[in-house]
Amino acid sequence: MTISLEVSEGVGVIRLDRPPMNALDIATQDRLGELAAEATGRADVRAVVIYGGEKVFAAGADIKEMQTMDHAAMVARSRGLQDAFTAVARIPKPVVAAVTGYALGGGCELALCADYRIAADNAKLGQPEILLGLIPGAGGTQRLSRLIGPSKAKDLIFTGRMVKADEALSLGLVDRVVPAAEVYEQAYAWAAKLAQGPALALRAAKECVDAGLESDIDTGLTIERGWFAGLFATEDRERGMRSFVEEGPGKAKFL
Repeated sequence: MTISLEVSEGVGVIRLDRPPMNALDIATQDRLGELAAEATGRADVRAVVIYGGEKVFAAGADIKEMQTMDHAAMVARSRGLQDAFTAVARIPKPVVAAVTGYALGGGCELALCADYRIAADNAKLGQPEILLGLIPGAGGTQRLSRLIGPSKAKDLIFTGRMVKADEALSLGLVDRVVPAAEVYEQAYAWAAKLAQGPALALRAAKECVDAGLESDIDTGLTIERGWFAGLFATEDRERGMRSFVEEGPGKAKFL
């Protein structure tokens, strides 16, 4: 099995396991999409960690497999590739990428699908597709530019260069850099804390931010307004406000 989903304490861990570099072949891509859909639908999954193991997150697509494909084959495949990654990006729950070692090409694009990225101090990230005469094809041209801005994204995509963890942090490509031995622990802790939170409100917040960034501000405000009012019909809102009034802020329990 090249990829799996394990669930504990409300946290679903999507674990890449295709030694030695977690190359993302077609079978792994398709399974990734299936597991993202499973994490979306399972009520016992309230937050998600994406992890490639202690040594490497994912070094990219399986180049040997891609080399055998012609134009017609990639026309037929490219939508499936994007759909698998989009399924991860659209998990309506908090998602954190625990990035160790290399996160290149498709690996970097997978990390971009997360809401938050915690990287090891020895991590290296990049979009080196240009060095193969290609461009990123799993969302990199779109998600990277939205995350760090178009000019910085173009620099990485045009040059194909890798960036170390400290530069990735300064660019906004990752959100936290920690010792390599602590990456998974800190990512799991981030997810576990949010898994205890109000699931519908977290879903609403994620959808408002993501959908709002893809539209004009008036449309974004309309989306926000609908969710904001809608949450007043939830038990979590009643519990949260009651706890605030009776016990003070930050003490509500949502499970």
